Amino acid sequence: MTAKKVLIVEDDEDIASALARGLRREGYAPSVAFDAASAVAAAEEGCSAAVVDVMLGEESGVDLVQRLRREGHTLPIIMLSALSSVEDRTAGLAAGADDYVAKPFELAELIARLRVQEHRRAEANAEGPSIDAETREIAGAGRTASLTQREFDLLSYMMERQGQVLSRGEIFDALWLTEGGSSENVVDVYIGYLRRKLSPSEAFGIEIKTMRGRGFVLANLGGR
Repeated sequence: MTAKKVLIVEDDEDIASALARGLRREGYAPSVAFDAASAVAAAEEGCSAAVVDVMLGEESGVDLVQRLRREGHTLPIIMLSALSSVEDRTAGLAAGADDYVAKPFELAELIARLRVQEHRRAEANAEGPSIDAETREIAGAGRTASLTQREFDLLSYMMERQGQVLSRGEIFDALWLTEGGSSENVVDVYIGYLRRKLSPSEAFGIEIKTMRGRGFVLANLGGR
């Protein structure tokens, strides 16, 4: 079983190292970012959750959380801070954090809160992503993505036939046959577009798999 990747965003190297060791002992795969820019880059690569300190220097943890949410990241985020007033907790939660833990804290408490968020994410993945037909936005447990009309049509077609192997020709006939100047290669192009939009697949709970010599299938990861 692949260890869940947890992003630690903490500019104090000693605290970051201690958190990483503790998470590793609990079976996680922690990665550390010491500033907001590195954290955003790490989030783009995909992770199951993030633990973010409020004080990060030039860009605060609150600013970072707002930025991640603004850019479509919906992964669970737990904020850490020595600031424990109601106003401070409210600011963190209002920015988009899912939970707030005041320093000093026990690692066992942080792990317990992290597992609560994992459970919520697993439930969301089991249900599959939600799609807004009007805005063509797909939302999963870890990300949101905006689709073009053609990408939306392709995903809708595959979701209606989830679990079925669909040949390249079948997809082409359904979505492109009436248009001149297209070949079946256009299917591969848009499958590639969708895969990039739905990455990491664990965040959305679905994955487009290639069945060699047969075509493509949309799989529900919650059913693994």
